[in-house]
Amino acid sequence: MEALLDNIRSTFNVGAMFRIADGAGISHLYLSGLTPLPGNPRISKTALGAEFAVPWEYAPNGLQLAQSLKADGKTLWALETTPSAVSLFEIQFIPKNQPLVLVAGNEVSGIDPAILELCDEKIFIPMSGYKRSLNVAVAFGIAVYHLAFAVPSGLTDLPIGSKIQPQ
Repeated sequence: MEALLDNIRSTFNVGAMFRIADGAGISHLYLSGLTPLPGNPRISKTALGAEFAVPWEYAPNGLQLAQSLKADGKTLWALETTPSAVSLFEIQFIPKNQPLVLVAGNEVSGIDPAILELCDEKIFIPMSGYKRSLNVAVAFGIAVYHLAFAVPSGLTDLPIGSKIQPQ
């Protein structure tokens, strides 16, 4: 699994996301837009060296980057609350034939609508409190760990949310 961090504002969130990516085995981070880059001491403060362990690249235009990833045959899943989004905890399978890129967006405005349109699936983390969202790094951590360790991959090409029918 890979991840695209588009227009993440906080250096501390970016550092935490590097550390999460390292711990969960994310193979590559794509940074775009105004997302701060490694080398910033505030990223290092929360990444604690993970910024050196996870391969990354930067593109100024997140939409062009997302288009390029799609052209390379990658599947984009948006971590975003939308009317068509599926709960993270209802996902039964990850598609087996295409590398998955989890997209996380800006802390206030979310994922760029043009990038969201390119995403093959939209997933959300259910909320029961007053607030309707989590900190982006926290949400990223929950989603990445769930997808990396709790959801089987390579078993089927069923759509997400599908369940295996007994034979």
